[in-house]
Amino acid sequence: MFLLGAACLLGAGSLTSCTDGFDSANRPGNKIDGEEINRDNYAVGAFLIQLQNEAYPEQENTYQMNQDLIGNYLGRFMTYANNGFAGKNFALFNAPNGWVRYPFADSTPKVVSAFKEVERISGGEGINYAWALILRAQSFQRLTDMYGPFPIGAEEDANAYSSQETVYHSLIADLNKAISILKPLVAADPKLTVNEETDHVYGGKFANWLKYANSLKLRMAVRMRYADPAFAKQCAEEAVADGVITDNSENLCITYTPNGQYKTSVEWGDSRACADIETFMNGYKDPRITAYFKPSATKGDREIIGCLAGANIGNKNTADAIYSAANVSSNTRGVWMSASEVTFLRAEGALAGWNGMGGTVGELYNKAVELSFEQWGVSGADKYLADDTSKQADYVDADGGYGKSMSHVSDITIKWDDNASAEQKLERLITQKWIALFPDGQEAWSEIRRTGYPKVFPTAQSNGSSLYVPNRIPFDNEEIVNNATNYTKAVQLLGGADNYETKMWWQKKK
Repeated sequence: MFLLGAACLLGAGSLTSCTDGFDSANRPGNKIDGEEINRDNYAVGAFLIQLQNEAYPEQENTYQMNQDLIGNYLGRFMTYANNGFAGKNFALFNAPNGWVRYPFADSTPKVVSAFKEVERISGGEGINYAWALILRAQSFQRLTDMYGPFPIGAEEDANAYSSQETVYHSLIADLNKAISILKPLVAADPKLTVNEETDHVYGGKFANWLKYANSLKLRMAVRMRYADPAFAKQCAEEAVADGVITDNSENLCITYTPNGQYKTSVEWGDSRACADIETFMNGYKDPRITAYFKPSATKGDREIIGCLAGANIGNKNTADAIYSAANVSSNTRGVWMSASEVTFLRAEGALAGWNGMGGTVGELYNKAVELSFEQWGVSGADKYLADDTSKQADYVDADGGYGKSMSHVSDITIKWDDNASAEQKLERLITQKWIALFPDGQEAWSEIRRTGYPKVFPTAQSNGSSLYVPNRIPFDNEEIVNNATNYTKAVQLLGGADNYETKMWWQKKK
């Protein structure tokens, strides 16, 4: 069940109630009275909750299938500890089709149906409609970044796929529309608060939703940086000028009890820390590591021990004991965007030469790390940022483990260096951003694919590819039969084979 939470880790403030201007906010022009507005909100409430559930999936089954098995493992935050997953999975480029098709087959119709109901009831206007546009954009961005071309209803045939470029441009247009609705309302009343009971993220504070819409637009702009540089620059500069998340009190967090990662890692024991993040954090002597992960039960040569991605787990109980679980409780709030991430986005914008990012690359880089330390309630950011010698540690497998020891793959250090090469600056920035993105593995996976950073270990078992991390997951193979013509067109839009290796549209970095 959903519960409203008062804090996102250290970051959230109390929820206030201010319904002044409620009528005009929900129906511009005061066209209907308060009783009708209440009926309208009651009618759309379940659909808005459904949109939140899909945009920020924390329900245990949805979380495991849409986030944990894909993004968390491919983003190299967690890895499989269940021996039943060891032979066929996304890390090995051979996941069962039931896994591959789940986000498409299960999530997409829920998003589409809920959005259409909000659109119908709201008449395509007002605060509920703007909110639904934002939630749909978040869901579709996650889905297109898994598959590539995606059916978003932008074509004449509702079952037809749009190119990923079209998807991104359409979602930016939706965010712009939502922003245009919310911006004057929030300007008129910065404390505008409606839908408190329905909003399981911000408790109805729409100034925060406006900042999130701009922040999501900025995230998408940076994702497009190498594929559509002029449009990316325009979108990023607009987003920052309109106001993005800058403080941990504005972090987008959702309280769903029990927390999805608590179920998958702690209660079920299906996942454990991945060797990649463990070796970077241990090598950097990063104090956040014990906020992210629990000590391994068997206490090896270090407190937090990760497992190589794609390891051939022989026994789940053994793997659970020797590798570290996520340090999460049943009522931990799920973090889906943080001030740290958004500040890293601004830092990369400054690195790209975009205007109005609010500081130099180095200033924003340092601020982003500081925000992450604050978010996790950890001290020592100044000392960490001054460290110009620590590097990723070599990987030493746990005693009786299922992988093998490996030498480190990156020599990048922590302290910002304005005299470093452009590529070294990018590697340093993205490596720290990746660490701070935890626990959102979907975004971590996207950054690895988009930039090539952080550098990661090869999988413990061969994945049959020269790639260490998939570029995408295949389309639902039932589409080959059920939607054959559109499937064929989708593969054409993809520009390559329908497999794990064909790149996303935005993977244009040279």
